[in-house]
Amino acid sequence: MNRATKAVVFDIGNVLVGWDPRPAFAPDLDGPEAVEAFLTRIDFARLNLRADGGARFAALAAELDDPADADRLAAYPRRFADTLSPPIEASWALMERLRERGFAIHAITNWSAETWPIGVAALPRLGRAFGTTIVSGQVGMIKPDLAIFRLFCQRAGLAPADCLFIDDNPANVAAAKGIGMDGLPFTSAEALEAALIERRLL
Repeated sequence: MNRATKAVVFDIGNVLVGWDPRPAFAPDLDGPEAVEAFLTRIDFARLNLRADGGARFAALAAELDDPADADRLAAYPRRFADTLSPPIEASWALMERLRERGFAIHAITNWSAETWPIGVAALPRLGRAFGTTIVSGQVGMIKPDLAIFRLFCQRAGLAPADCLFIDDNPANVAAAKGIGMDGLPFTSAEALEAALIERRLL
């Protein structure tokens, strides 16, 4: 066990669980091109990030000019389970190996407070896998804001130097490093395993 690292902190979306919003909108639109056009037209990435920060989808939908687009976005939470793909089992296996090695396992996720309970209902292990879970929409902070990492350390009772943070977004990894955590960008479970072995964490 690496003595400098006491805890490993995981991002969730596209690290432990696949996520793609397109299936939530596909039933109402005529094919993949129409879905892409809708996502671009409403700037879904921007609106979803606001939801990750605490906004509700109904309120975001009310800002849209086109009533049909507004209805589609407002319905998104009801179809959220369709956006989740099966757990990335190779990543979960690495997490359990780390736990067996004595590391505390935690999570910081950019995830809407409105859809987080739906995610946990669809994948119950999300509700029991982590010692401390920071859900951005519940705390009104989003990665890569340094404040969310500081809040995590406060709640988990850890110093930044105690933690290794893993995320598929390089900007979030850079932010974690900015407050003193170690950080690894996630590209695949195989690459993560190699990096953990190199750090002598596995």
